[in-house]
Amino acid sequence: MSKPTTHFIRDIVTEDLASGKHAQIHTRFPPEPNGYLHIGHAKAICLSFGLAREFGGTCNLRFDDTNPTKEDTEYVDSIREDIRWLGFDWGDNEFYASDYFEQLYQWAELLIRDGKAYVDSLTEEQIREYRGDYYKKGKPSPHRDRSVDESLDLLRRMRAGEFPDGAHVLRARIGLDSQNMNMRDPVMYRIRHAHHHRTGDDWCIYPLYDWAHGQSDSIEKITHSLCSLEFEIHRPLYEWFLQQLPTFQSRQIEFARLNITYTVMSKRKLLELVEGRHVSGWNDPRMPTLSGMRRRGYPPEAIRGFCDRVGISKKDSTVDVALLEHAVREQLNETSPRVMAVLRPLKVVIDNWNDGEVVEFDAPFHPDEASWGSRRVPLGKVIYIERDDFREEAPKKWFRLAPGREVRLRYACLITCVDVVRDDHGEVVELHCTWDPESRGGRSPDGRKVKGTLHWVSADHAVPAEIRLYDRLFEAENPLDGEDGKDWKDHLNSGSLETLKNCLLEPSLVTAQPGSPWQFERLGYFCADADSTPSALVFNRTVTLRDAWARLEKRTAKPETKPEPAFLAFDDFTRVDLRVGLVQKATLVEKADKLLQLTVDLGEERPRNIIAGIRASYPDPAVLEGKRVIVVANLKPRRMRFGVSEGMVLSGGDADDALAVITVDDDRKPGTKVS
Repeated sequence: MSKPTTHFIRDIVTEDLASGKHAQIHTRFPPEPNGYLHIGHAKAICLSFGLAREFGGTCNLRFDDTNPTKEDTEYVDSIREDIRWLGFDWGDNEFYASDYFEQLYQWAELLIRDGKAYVDSLTEEQIREYRGDYYKKGKPSPHRDRSVDESLDLLRRMRAGEFPDGAHVLRARIGLDSQNMNMRDPVMYRIRHAHHHRTGDDWCIYPLYDWAHGQSDSIEKITHSLCSLEFEIHRPLYEWFLQQLPTFQSRQIEFARLNITYTVMSKRKLLELVEGRHVSGWNDPRMPTLSGMRRRGYPPEAIRGFCDRVGISKKDSTVDVALLEHAVREQLNETSPRVMAVLRPLKVVIDNWNDGEVVEFDAPFHPDEASWGSRRVPLGKVIYIERDDFREEAPKKWFRLAPGREVRLRYACLITCVDVVRDDHGEVVELHCTWDPESRGGRSPDGRKVKGTLHWVSADHAVPAEIRLYDRLFEAENPLDGEDGKDWKDHLNSGSLETLKNCLLEPSLVTAQPGSPWQFERLGYFCADADSTPSALVFNRTVTLRDAWARLEKRTAKPETKPEPAFLAFDDFTRVDLRVGLVQKATLVEKADKLLQLTVDLGEERPRNIIAGIRASYPDPAVLEGKRVIVVANLKPRRMRFGVSEGMVLSGGDADDALAVITVDDDRKPGTKVS
């Protein structure tokens, strides 16, 4: 098991437990049931549930159900399902803010009796005007000095339903000159005659978030109330309310929320996409919702790993969506059986194959995992290949099929194209080939080199399927920047979904269960959709085998007028930032003969991922774990085939020797500068 990632909240928890401030930590995840959870919530879930799991504590699931007009049991059910799918459970600790409505109300009366709250009869617009703004101090409401008895009477009549919506509110009496607008006599209760999904019509006044949240934490004895950075300005009010009541003093700690390129994560905007039918629903595989990612085929392990990799900090930033896709590829590469599918079929007739003859070849489900077993793939006289695997006029370095060109059929044999058939419009509709009977299994009997290998399916045995090719929902890296004068929905990617109806799959896929992951060889990672049945197969593309989007951007990018030098001159070494790094984890990079992947702690909010060409020196990379190394820390992150490398580990050796890492033998802390 890998070492937990170090971050400032984990350090706070460690210190609180070590000092005896808390015998056990108690966290909570408090979603409002007014929409489906998205990838941003996953970061908060992994943090709160993960810390509780790591330190032997407890994490509550508490629904913040204080706004009955926007909440629904559908959202409650989806939230439960998403959290369990991510790999976390709350046991018996499921609570609702509505569980505490009576206690919150009694505390509200207590604040009135203590002169710390009053009923105000101004309208919402008037309250906003009276509170002023950042540059102008507020002025007291005409009702601020109402007597305790009058405010208590009005609050009780508000609860009894005597007044219409908006007639009165309950406000805390704090002050009107604070620069923090949240402290200018904030509203605690408003009248709202609406049916609540749990309490029915028992209540017609509902607490606002700032009043309900901290007190709910206190009731549940939450030790560390973790929330996103936008609530930092609310913390003084959170603490003020707790200090006025004889309750448990919870501590609110804020961290930066997760932002991802080519994505929007406002629940309001996601709801707009759903209601505007820009997507098929909350679980549309293009949505950043957890239900959408689950349907698309994202593994929960990949999402947890991604959240761990981006780390926890106090500074807002935006993560490249390619990092999430990389985490998905890494996980699916380890868990997906390999099979063959043809998405855009082109008919191929093997002329010298005996009519009616069928030969079955053994094909492993994973080339490196014999324990996964294998399946038999049938080959007959007529097969289908990908249309893109044939060129009538083959360009240079084209190793796939062309007239007169020989290729290998994966697992089966060698074939050579001898004729091309076109329709009346001149489109190629059929190829005629011959096969080498001595090449069974795909071997060349005389040792000749055949560079091209194609996937294929047998015409008589293939099963039809619908394939949905998903891409990013937005074309713009930041759909919300507004710099070009466009609305954020103007950046929707019209090519984010392509549905292919006439695809053909190998017969082993007819029993694929909904949600099961597969690698379609040479095409990408796919999963069986929830709509899929044995008689009507439907598969979603989860992610391509490689980052096609990045390659497209690279091809279309304008060349720089002054390219950066490929190396540093001697004088430039004064600008190199050398730091001590602690190797937390070292692993081999699959399918890379020279590379190791290192997770290195540099004393930052999260460890760095560094890919180094030192595999020859460390056949067992685990020997590097726990070593202090020297890292060039100010290099620009480099996207490589096997991931993003965020630095360079210094190594050395003779010209004829493998490189060895330069290590530091003392106890300098990670991040210490090396001169």
